[in-house]
Amino acid sequence: MRWGNLTKFCLAVVIILAVFGYYISPLATSIKQGLDLQGGTHVVLEAVDTPEAKVDEDAVQRVVKIIEKRVNEIGLTEPIIQRQGDRRIIVELPGIKEPEKAIEMLGKTALLEFQNESGATVMTGKDLKDAKAEIGQNKNSVVALEFSAEGTKLFADLTTKNVGKHISILLDKKVLTSPVVNEPIPSGKAIITGSRTIEEAQELAILLRSGSLPVKVDVLEMRTVGPTLGQDSKEKSKVAFGIGVGAILFFMLAFYRLSGFVANVTLILYVLMLLFALKMLNATLTLPGIAGIILSMGMAVDANVLIFERFKEEYRAGKTLRAAMDAGFNRAFATIFDSNLTTLLAVAVLFFLGTGPIKGFAITLGLGIVLSMFTAITVTKYMLKMLMHTNVFKNGKIFGA
Repeated sequence: MRWGNLTKFCLAVVIILAVFGYYISPLATSIKQGLDLQGGTHVVLEAVDTPEAKVDEDAVQRVVKIIEKRVNEIGLTEPIIQRQGDRRIIVELPGIKEPEKAIEMLGKTALLEFQNESGATVMTGKDLKDAKAEIGQNKNSVVALEFSAEGTKLFADLTTKNVGKHISILLDKKVLTSPVVNEPIPSGKAIITGSRTIEEAQELAILLRSGSLPVKVDVLEMRTVGPTLGQDSKEKSKVAFGIGVGAILFFMLAFYRLSGFVANVTLILYVLMLLFALKMLNATLTLPGIAGIILSMGMAVDANVLIFERFKEEYRAGKTLRAAMDAGFNRAFATIFDSNLTTLLAVAVLFFLGTGPIKGFAITLGLGIVLSMFTAITVTKYMLKMLMHTNVFKNGKIFGA
């Protein structure tokens, strides 16, 4: 049994190191980078007066919210959207492949109207509940509309009064489709045809879901920006990060010996799990996000230090290795849990009240805290127990006690 546990321990270490060595580079390079790391598009928009709508404070605030919603619907993460003066809005989008197309979508008024045959507008986009891109019966791309309760009544009334006649669906005064009503439609659902591709239908659905802009918006400036750090600074940051991690690994090994070695292995596992989680969440890595990762790594190491110091106290008080280790984990747990809980509360505040990069920092820090709790309390404890059950290492000093 002694050598069986030692074999399991060695196998676990080899697997963790092998998986880390194989996946770390693909994972690190596959995570999307933010505007500050990889560059992107910088756009300045301005709300302008028209005969139909004048610009005021409320209109500009609504424009900002709708643009934020459109950006999120497009799938662009970690954008920077902020006011400049009374009428201007700055939008920074990281790493988009077709900036002109994205900006065109952001600036569209997207006023949806339903008109009867005489040209009178009976309904608008405010009566919509949802809009989704779908493949129609003839394998053509359509946008399926679902109306609100009030919109359902209006649409049922519109179709009832216009059986055998055309009703027109317009976007920004342009006719999208003009079908003939065969029978009343009380279900509160309709489709818009005319999209050539599913991507085009998805773009239209995004515009309709986010709502129409209350005022006209012009694009004053659009330019591509490079990474604010620069490639040289990014490389230096990688070197500094490597030196910092190396110093942590050396410190743990020097002060806590075999316990430190186990902590280093679980720290490597923690980094791998964190990068994998960011990849699965399709997160965008920015400078604040990197700061969150580094801070959570420090907290992971801090948890191990607390555990091992408690272990030393219990062992020097006369307990056996196993009893001292169990007591060390149990006594340190409350301290670790309390400190991480208060940090998670701060993370929640940053996430729900912050914007853009602040949310990125909150996400990486929050993920890091949860994963560090798991690796420090569960994985480290399990691996140390395997070592102690071998009965090969009986001297407390080899565990840093």
